[in-house]
Amino acid sequence: MSSPTSESPRGSSRGKRAAERPPSRLRRTRKAEEVKPEEVRVPEAGVTPAPEAADASEPRPTFDGPRRSLLALWLAVLTIGVAALLWSAINGVLHDSAALERLGPAPGWLDGAGSVAVVTALSWLLATRTAGRAMVSAGLAVVLGVTSLVVGGRVLPTGAAVMTCVVGSVYAVMVTVPAVTWWKAVRETLIATFVAAVTALAAVGFEPTVAAERFDLAALLLALAMVFTTVYRLGAGLHGLGRRGLIVVAIGLAVLFATLAYAELLRRYGAQTFVSSILDFADATSERIGAFPRPLVVLLGIPALVWGTHVRARRRQGWWVCAFGVAATVPIASGLVAPDSSYLEAVLRAAYSLVLGLLLGYLVIRADLALTGPKGRRGRRAEEAGPHRPEPRRFSEL
Repeated sequence: MSSPTSESPRGSSRGKRAAERPPSRLRRTRKAEEVKPEEVRVPEAGVTPAPEAADASEPRPTFDGPRRSLLALWLAVLTIGVAALLWSAINGVLHDSAALERLGPAPGWLDGAGSVAVVTALSWLLATRTAGRAMVSAGLAVVLGVTSLVVGGRVLPTGAAVMTCVVGSVYAVMVTVPAVTWWKAVRETLIATFVAAVTALAAVGFEPTVAAERFDLAALLLALAMVFTTVYRLGAGLHGLGRRGLIVVAIGLAVLFATLAYAELLRRYGAQTFVSSILDFADATSERIGAFPRPLVVLLGIPALVWGTHVRARRRQGWWVCAFGVAATVPIASGLVAPDSSYLEAVLRAAYSLVLGLLLGYLVIRADLALTGPKGRRGRRAEEAGPHRPEPRRFSEL
């Protein structure tokens, strides 16, 4: 007895019913997955897709920082504080001149209120940049600033001034972004210098009463501790430095401590004739050009900012180089604390240090590119135009 086949009536009816039955969902899914790439329809030449489809496929640019309204609010607070400090400084410079009578005298509490506004805004910006608790930091800055103004004395205003220098100096380094070329590194260094100058106005607004050398050293050590703690996370820890990074950090620490130790030993135990000759040279230079540049800023601080932002465009270990930028931002931020320092002298000192440091940073970048970069001008241009290491925006969280 033969089994039913497609030629038998039973087999033909069963095959006909199977052919007429719609495909199941599993079969439809498998057929869709088995579509080959060449079976996909390609639009004909000259036919452009609909604008709705193009807009839906392209990602829309988003602002990855804090809310624009909140950022604008704190930048407005910072601007108002700087304006109050500038008004108070102009009143102090003009004294009883006719221009001051037209401008109007500033209230006695204006410089203190401006300092509190500036340090509060800088604390919020720094905490936002470093993924901290922004409102808590701003609240602590307000409490300490207002308490120092109300209570007065010597300790609290000095502590508020030190806190202002530390916060402003660290934020001046953190607000920078990677720089592909030397000119962009100059731009980032100028931005950091501007933030440090604003910090100097806020620090002197608290009217600290302390020795300038001790103030500078305390602010520098605290700023180094804060910036290295932050960079430890941004630079992937010490194990991500590599041999080259360890050499750079070791050289930076050696220059920093050698400069500080040499100045202190020279001041205490140096030969009187040698010390007097150095002081005479500095005084003679100041009389001729108005100020003498800071050696720590020229030799370490500004070159670290220039080279560090340049390295950050290629490797995140460049943050370790940028950390030594506080050796420039702290002296600039504390440049007005000394009682015998004027606004003109502080500006000239910062300008001379900035120019010399930028030139030294340029030489460091050229030496780095000559040793590790592509050869020839065409190779450098191609490397600058190529893809680089991305970082968040200037006011976004790192």
